Amino acid sequence: MSKQVLIDAVAIKADITKAVAAEAVEAVFESITKALKKDGRFALVGFGTFTVRKRAARSGRNPQTGEAITIKASKAAAFKQGAELKKAIG
Repeated sequence: MSKQVLIDAVAIKADITKAVAAEAVEAVFESITKALKKDGRFALVGFGTFTVRKRAARSGRNPQTGEAITIKASKAAAFKQGAELKKAIG
């Protein structure tokens, strides 16, 4: 599902304009991003939890040249589904 399809679905379900639905979807995404940046965690009870995971620096290879390279440490968002979502999707 693309962002635009999500916006369309929200607009239909909530009986609002696509412009208002787009603002609502953007607000949700911004809230999740800010919470992850500040606290490293964002939970939606029943749906799931977003967390920030740290990835250690590691060595790798350039696939074009085969040259060994060092991949920097980084952070990545992760999602763990909640019980209700797990039950809903089987």
